[in-house]
Amino acid sequence: MAAKWVILVGHGGMPSDCPGPMVAEFKKLESAHKGAPSARLLELDRTLRDWPRTPETDPYKPGLEAIAAALQGRLTDWKVVCAYNEFCAPSVEEAFDDAAAKGARTVVIITTMYTRGGSHSEREIPEIVARLKAKNPGIDLRYAWPFDLEAVSSMLSSEVLRAISR
Repeated sequence: MAAKWVILVGHGGMPSDCPGPMVAEFKKLESAHKGAPSARLLELDRTLRDWPRTPETDPYKPGLEAIAAALQGRLTDWKVVCAYNEFCAPSVEEAFDDAAAKGARTVVIITTMYTRGGSHSEREIPEIVARLKAKNPGIDLRYAWPFDLEAVSSMLSSEVLRAISR
């Protein structure tokens, strides 16, 4: 069992074959709820997260998994897994609970949502991390955020140069 884990958090995508009325009900309940979510909203969230996926119905999921596989190749002493902010399983909490159950001593959560100002990366993920830290004081849990702007601009500029060299 790996002692060091990375949880790569992506946004998550709605599978294209989900029934429209279910998606509409979910979005309506999600936008209307204040405070604790209703039992129905939680039920729909679970149904959507657990919806069967294929590369055709949810191309985002294999895309994030490919990034995780590449990251795993660079972080060979770490176990790298995916989690999703919404619409797809596992959630950040579920991925963390799995890591903890498998003996993780250090967990770094990092997101593909690297732009400052986003509600998921700025507010929601830090709130999740704070709750998980409070419940798991024996695990060194860190959130790799915010990203270093020089590192982000270096990666993006490399991609610009790669695009024009093709």
